[in-house]
Amino acid sequence: MQNPYARWMYDWENRLMSVSTNRVVRPFDWGLEWARDLPCAPTPNGHAPHEYLRDFSLAALADTDEFFRYTTPSDYTLTGNILRFTTAAPSPYPENDRVHGVWFPAEHKPGRRKTAVIVLPHWNASLNQHGALCAGIAKFGTSALRLSLPYHDYRMPPELQRADYAVSSNVARTIHATRQAVIDVRSAADWLEQQGFESIGLVGTSLGSCYAFLASTHDPRLKVNVFNHCSTYFADVVWEGLSTQHIKTSLETAVTLDQLRDSWKCISPPYYIERYAKGGKKPLFMYAKYDTTFPVRFSEQLVQKARELGFWHKAVVLPCGHYTLGETPFKFMAGFHIISFLKRHL
Repeated sequence: MQNPYARWMYDWENRLMSVSTNRVVRPFDWGLEWARDLPCAPTPNGHAPHEYLRDFSLAALADTDEFFRYTTPSDYTLTGNILRFTTAAPSPYPENDRVHGVWFPAEHKPGRRKTAVIVLPHWNASLNQHGALCAGIAKFGTSALRLSLPYHDYRMPPELQRADYAVSSNVARTIHATRQAVIDVRSAADWLEQQGFESIGLVGTSLGSCYAFLASTHDPRLKVNVFNHCSTYFADVVWEGLSTQHIKTSLETAVTLDQLRDSWKCISPPYYIERYAKGGKKPLFMYAKYDTTFPVRFSEQLVQKARELGFWHKAVVLPCGHYTLGETPFKFMAGFHIISFLKRHL
């Protein structure tokens, strides 16, 4: 039986989730055309679609450096506080292929190394969200770059109201968007390095946390990481999460959970955690006790795996849910943990 605090928290989560009334149940699509030109894509040989994406995912996992390879962009421009560059992982949408970052420069004291952090927002974050966190990070001496995720804010195609192409019932497009996000993060790190930053951290929230984990695994420069709303298997989160039930409604008409797990292995953090463990990273795993969007047992499994592998990490459990983490007082609690962790370890 739930205690009164838990009932109150779950009710609050549901009310906040219900504010968005523009969720669309889009048609299911394997989207194989999104995978066939990517590194590691198998040659089509009459596979059933789920078999093709299963084999694709296994091939990507067998050579993840090849899967996430990229060429550093050559067209970085900083106008005012807006950084722009062309993604090294193009999509069919020109708006999405122009990466945007909001720059929060800090005052760096002479004689001290220059530190910066890339901040990856949550799924469907508006342009201004996470700005206060970035400003707080900068106030304490670390510059922050808030990077727009694929298909979000500036990068959203005109036919969308939400970032539906980042995570959707189009299976291979979701893989494509995740790969693009990882490469955009690493491209942003290239720009920071060009500006003379010597220590670069990474803060990811919710979907941004997944992107951050994959990017950090493949980039040794990203030593200090905050994974806010950490979780495990991409497919299970979409299948069970409160905020993705409209996607599941479409998925379950044509795919089983096992088939979805097989297809999305290459974008799921558990398949990378052993490599991550060897990277000498300093991660903060932060999750919410009453989360119904990233079911809490998945967050606990990730932290337990970190303990089993024996690599250094810190875990923080907040007494709220996924949506309520953005509300008072929990957003201030999260901000304190994030900024103090970065200040100590970056």
